[in-house]
Amino acid sequence: MFVDERIYTLHAGQVPTFLKLYEEEGMACQVRILGKMVGYYYTDFGPLNQIVHMWGYESLDDRFERRKQLQASPDWQSYARKMRPLVVKVENKLLVPAPFFKVPD
Repeated sequence: MFVDERIYTLHAGQVPTFLKLYEEEGMACQVRILGKMVGYYYTDFGPLNQIVHMWGYESLDDRFERRKQLQASPDWQSYARKMRPLVVKVENKLLVPAPFFKVPD
């Protein structure tokens, strides 16, 4: 399994607003289309005002197709229009499993 890690740095003080908006309007669509949410977090110390979320994919093709479907979703586009003004910066990493790592059941 490959993991897509995304870090959204928000404007100061916007974490509660972002999380509420995501839970109410973005999460159902994203989970339905992307499938495997590995984790969803916010920072409490270190770099502040960050949302970190990770999604598991069987392959790079799987990731590409699911992300394409997400971007085409009217539900996602409606959510994204409200979410984007809260975000200062987006970072994205593809995490490749070490050869010895076995995904837990």
